[in-house]
Amino acid sequence: MSRAGGDGTAALERAGAETVKRAVELDLASRFQESLVCYQEGIDLLLQVVKGTKDEAKKQWYRQKISGYMTRAEDIKKHIEKEKQDGKYHKQIRIEENATGFSYEKLFREYLTEIVSEVWVEDPYIRQDYQVYNFLRFCEMLVKGPCKVRTIHLLTSCDEGSGRNQQTSALEEIKRSLSNHGITLNVVFSSSVHDREIRFNNGWMIKIGRGLDYFKRPQGRFSIGYCDFDLRPCRETTVDVFHTKHTKKM
Repeated sequence: MSRAGGDGTAALERAGAETVKRAVELDLASRFQESLVCYQEGIDLLLQVVKGTKDEAKKQWYRQKISGYMTRAEDIKKHIEKEKQDGKYHKQIRIEENATGFSYEKLFREYLTEIVSEVWVEDPYIRQDYQVYNFLRFCEMLVKGPCKVRTIHLLTSCDEGSGRNQQTSALEEIKRSLSNHGITLNVVFSSSVHDREIRFNNGWMIKIGRGLDYFKRPQGRFSIGYCDFDLRPCRETTVDVFHTKHTKKM
């Protein structure tokens, strides 16, 4: 094996070991969905190690380890599926004040499976310009995602002040833009909407304490985090994830 190849395999070994270690920690903390993702990533890395290793004893050792991790990952998958079927699945994510790394892509990606075709957004605060931009960014994520979304339902409150025309005009523009991507946006205004939740028709429901508006305002138009929301500091909030057999219609 070349020096470069050996260094590459060593790097894969370290990454695989760290990822599996994280999977076990999450598993022990009963954070099963996150643990499953780490097990799957760790297994993939260790399989690459086996492929790149010529030492038969090391290969055999890793195969045994991988077999154990695969068995545990399958058990977790069955456990999650049973909780989903029983309507008991609940995961909570705590976003700390000034935390970063919580873009919409990072927060929602594990729930946006390929079968998602319809999305319900219930958020009373899609009114001011920056709030409408948040909703636009959420829509862009859906357009880019692995899912094939065809319909988005938005239930929000109507700006009763001078910004009403601007709000409706902006949402109409988003509606026209989405139609160019084969997606229908249905907007309903309600003065009694208070809940903040997002539902996908694969059964996942995400409730965010602050709705889509959990990012802090950037320090300036040319500051880090203005464009990349993974780098944008957040306001403290809680995200609760549930799974339900039937997605509520608005």
